[in-house]
Amino acid sequence: MKARIDESCTACGLCVETCPEVFQMGDDMAEVVVEEIPPQFEDAAQQAADECPVEAIIIE
Repeated sequence: MKARIDESCTACGLCVETCPEVFQMGDDMAEVVVEEIPPQFEDAAQQAADECPVEAIIIE
């Protein structure tokens, strides 16, 4: 699985709180810090995507 964040991110930080192993805060928006989501963090990354208030996280 891979994650990406589109430009609609509002930098609320929810994804970082939910799955800091995959997401971190950048200057203007959240960023993905891994190329491939490790299997043990897939559920948390998906939860972060599902809970994103602006649906900016895309899990592929």
